[in-house]
Amino acid sequence: MRLHDYAPRPAHLKWLLDSDPAIRWQVMRDLTDESPNAIAGERSRVATEGWGAQLLARQSPAGNWGGSPREWRDDLPKEDRDLLITLYALTVLMDLGVDPASKEARKMIDRVDRRLVFKRLNNRPYLRGETEPCINGRILGIGSYFKKPNDALADQLLGEQLEDGGWNCEAPKSRRSSFHTTICVLEGLLEYERARRKSMAVMKSVTKARKRAESYLLERRMFRSLRTGEIIDKHWLRFSFPTFWHYDVLRGLDYLRNAGLKPDSRVRDAIEIVIERRHQNGRWPLNHLHPEFIPLEMETGVGSASRWNTLRTLRVLRWYNNSTW
Repeated sequence: MRLHDYAPRPAHLKWLLDSDPAIRWQVMRDLTDESPNAIAGERSRVATEGWGAQLLARQSPAGNWGGSPREWRDDLPKEDRDLLITLYALTVLMDLGVDPASKEARKMIDRVDRRLVFKRLNNRPYLRGETEPCINGRILGIGSYFKKPNDALADQLLGEQLEDGGWNCEAPKSRRSSFHTTICVLEGLLEYERARRKSMAVMKSVTKARKRAESYLLERRMFRSLRTGEIIDKHWLRFSFPTFWHYDVLRGLDYLRNAGLKPDSRVRDAIEIVIERRHQNGRWPLNHLHPEFIPLEMETGVGSASRWNTLRTLRVLRWYNNSTW
């Protein structure tokens, strides 16, 4: 299945480029193939202008982000809520592509590294992780991207991989993997691999675990039951941004693209789902927003055209269309 009709059109590219630096630099990298210097120059603006600068500015001197609506996760103590919001804020800063070498990013992650702890875990430093693999996958990626890769946390996640190839925060109670947990760990392991320079033997074990988890997704066609072939969760066919901890088909495909996998017939159904979400104007909408909170508003018009979803979809379709499988 070739997708010539879904190549980015000049009007779509102009609309995407007429946006925040976080969108622009990724369009330049993933869709218009600008020079490395031009891409780097635009990326450098993310920490000082627009969404990236706004989110960085809302970090407290204590290192965390907070200020959630009173009703959000009122089952948790305020400290735990703030640590979750911090996790989500750091993940979004990665999604925006804040340059980790910028002085703004270094100041931000130094605050996290020096000042944040999990008190309920005997004051364990935040970047050392906690107990759930879905959270630890994100923390592994955050540390690898902004600071340094955490070998102990990577080893912990490798030891928690389930027999079917994925991960689940409910293990050992459940021995069946969760798409939500698995995608969080996969993204973290990929960042870890890219940041770490270790012995070939150690990196082979990380890559092997990641490939097993990718096969877990692909064997299920990215959203189907392995046993019945039925759609596991129809919410996965609706795309949002930020994704927080939630899996959906577009997030899964964008991970495969980012990891450099060659697409094959196992992603065809997922690609068709992505195409079906396109509006008549050639743009992709924001299907819904997850209830999780960060102190930043980007795209809030559910049902309206979304630059984030359009950017991510066009680069996924380009990845698929450029394959020769």
